[in-house]
Amino acid sequence: MMTEKKDIIEERYNKVLGRIAAAARSCGRKPESVRLVVVTKSQPTEIVQAAIDAGARILGENYPEEAVEKINTLQVQNSVEWHMIGHIQSRKAGLVIADFALLHSLDSYKLAAKLNRLAHEAGKRLRVLLEFNVGGEESKFGWPAWDEKNWHSLVPGVTELFRLENLEIKGLMVMPPIFADPELSRPFFKKARKLMVFFAENIPVIEWNELSMGTSGDFEVAVQEGATLVRVGQSIVGPRQYSNRGKP
Repeated sequence: MMTEKKDIIEERYNKVLGRIAAAARSCGRKPESVRLVVVTKSQPTEIVQAAIDAGARILGENYPEEAVEKINTLQVQNSVEWHMIGHIQSRKAGLVIADFALLHSLDSYKLAAKLNRLAHEAGKRLRVLLEFNVGGEESKFGWPAWDEKNWHSLVPGVTELFRLENLEIKGLMVMPPIFADPELSRPFFKKARKLMVFFAENIPVIEWNELSMGTSGDFEVAVQEGATLVRVGQSIVGPRQYSNRGKP
């Protein structure tokens, strides 16, 4: 049964890579300019291992405790990167410092200051993406960025983040509203790309290189609108297998 699952995951993984490449070429981009984050949250370790065996080299997790358990069990730090893509409670910030190559979801100065202090104590620099709310949904985290007229008000706060020496801002992340039709996501992806250009022009001391957006239902549109990291889970590893481990 597990061999069959591994074969299915490998087939799905390669199919998603092909769709990413086609989406990139459709807008004049090189396929290698987009990296695939295989989202393995709420998946058991055997499924995560199957994704790694299929070729996954970046794994995305939402819950620090659950992720650390997988990291310690699988012992594959040298062959894969672990990315934290979910909202982080301040009390769990230390887990991010210890085990993750990139945090996609930095969404407050309070969290940034704590991560900066912990990174300094550990002698590390943590690469981060800043999360912005471009859809105006109350259920979503991130700095408010749905109204372009207010973007200039974000500049001082982001500049303060840049001064935290043990954090390395690499770009931004968005989670737009979920639609059955991926084309409905396009305006939000366009806005995210426009926001990153805005920051590049107004805070040029930061290298705005990474744009994390797009999930299983809309990643091709995200690629066409400039995503450099797409977060795809169910289209590769199947439905989430929920448990209480690692949850707040």
